[in-house]
Amino acid sequence: MASDSFSTLSISSAQIANLDSLGYKKMTAVQAQGLPSVLEGKDLIARAKTGSGKTAAFGIGLLEKINPRFFGAQALILCPTRELADQVGKEIRKLARCIPNIKVVLLCGGKPFGFQKASLEHGAHIIVGTPGRIQDHLNRETLVLDGLKTLVLDEADRMLDMGFSEVINEIIDETPKNRQTLLFSATYPNSIEKMCASILQNPVTVSVESEHQTSVIEQVFFKVKEHERNDALLALFEHYQPETTVVFCHTKIQCDEVARFLEGHEIEALAIHGDLEQRDRDQVLIRFANKSCSVLVATDVAARGLDIKSLSAVVNYELPRDPDIYVHRIGRTGRAGEKGIALSLFINSEKMRVNAIEDYQDKPCQLQNIDSLSRDAKFSVHPTMATMQIDVGRKNKIRPGDILGALTGDAGLSGSQIGKIDIFDIASYIAIDRKALRQVLDYFANGKIKGKLVRARMIS
Repeated sequence: MASDSFSTLSISSAQIANLDSLGYKKMTAVQAQGLPSVLEGKDLIARAKTGSGKTAAFGIGLLEKINPRFFGAQALILCPTRELADQVGKEIRKLARCIPNIKVVLLCGGKPFGFQKASLEHGAHIIVGTPGRIQDHLNRETLVLDGLKTLVLDEADRMLDMGFSEVINEIIDETPKNRQTLLFSATYPNSIEKMCASILQNPVTVSVESEHQTSVIEQVFFKVKEHERNDALLALFEHYQPETTVVFCHTKIQCDEVARFLEGHEIEALAIHGDLEQRDRDQVLIRFANKSCSVLVATDVAARGLDIKSLSAVVNYELPRDPDIYVHRIGRTGRAGEKGIALSLFINSEKMRVNAIEDYQDKPCQLQNIDSLSRDAKFSVHPTMATMQIDVGRKNKIRPGDILGALTGDAGLSGSQIGKIDIFDIASYIAIDRKALRQVLDYFANGKIKGKLVRARMIS
C-alpha cells in the first residue's frame, strides 16, 4: 500500500470511507509526516503554512481519541481569528461525520456569549475558538477543561504576533498536564521556540513546505513613484483583468482608501481590517468567498482564514518588510493545480524588500515597467452574483439542502442561479445570480423554508 494512503494509518474503516467521500485521496506531506505521531499520542510541532492540509492532520488524530458517550470538552483548538476558527470548525464537522453524536462548538468573540453558554450547558466534545473568548468562558466557569485529551494551537505564530501569549498560557494552566499538545506554525521565531519548550513534552517535529508551488505563480514587480501607486494599481486591473483579487495593504486607513479608489473606477471592492464590527467582517468574507464581490482589500491579519478555492491574482499595493509574509500572501493564488499571478508595486526606497524576496526565494524577481502594460479604460468589475441574508440558521435546524430545495422548487430558480450557501447560528447567506434577485425577494415575501416564514434582505 502506498505510504501516502490514509489506509496505512491506524484509523477506523468508517473514517477512511468518510475521507474518501470528502475527496481525500492521499495524504499531504504534513499529514503523512505528522499523523502517525499524532495517532500514537505524541506531542507535535509542525511547521506548515495555509494550504498544506494541516486541519486534517490534527483533526483526524484528535477524533480518534474522542469518546462520544462523554459530553465534556475532550479537544480544544485555539485559532488566532474568528474567520480561521469558523473554517476549522466546518472542516472538523466534515471529518466527524462518520462518528455519531459528535458535538463541535465554536467559541469566538463578536458572537453572543449567552448562545455559547447554552451550547456548552448541553455538552460538547470539541471546542474551536479564539484565545480571548475561551479565556472569558474559563473565567466565568462556563467551560471546564478537566477532561481535555488534546490541545491544538493553530497558526501559533500569528496568535503570538497578536499579543495572545499571556492569555494562551492562562488557558493552558486550566488543562490537564497529561494532555497531548499539537502546535502548528508557519514560521518558527524565538517566541515559538520558547513556547514549545514550556508546554510540549518530547515533541516530534515535522517541517513541510506549503502544497502550492511558487513555480505555478507568475510574479511580476513594478517600480513606481509614491504618487503613482493608485494609477499603477488601476493599470494592473486594466491589463490583467483578474476575476478575483486580494489587494494587500499595510494599514486600515490604506485599505479603506484603496477600496474607495477602486470603487470610483468601476471596480467593486470591499475593505476588511480590524476596525470592522464582527458582523461586518463576516459579511465581507462571505461576499468575497461566494463571488458576489470580486476584489478584497485587506491587511495581513484580517485576511487570515480566507477560504477561497480559486483566486486569480494577489496584488501587493505595498511590499511587506518580511519576505516570509510575501510568500504567504502570494500562496493564496495558484492552488489546486491552477496558475496564479502575483503583482507587486514598490518605490525606490523599498528596493531592499525586493532584494530580500530574491534572497528568500533564491531566484531573481521579474521587473517590468508599468508603462509597458496595455490598458482598457472601459474595464470594470461588477460580479454576477449577489448575497442574500435570511433570518434562519443552524439554531433552526436549517441545512443547505433545505434552502436549495425551496429556491429550486417553490421559488422556481435553476440550480445554476444559486451559488455558495453559508449557514450560521441564527442567519444564513445565499449567493444568488443578480438577474434572479427580484424573483427571490418576491418569493421570500410570503415563501417558507421548512414551513417557517423567513425574512430576507440583500447584503450590500
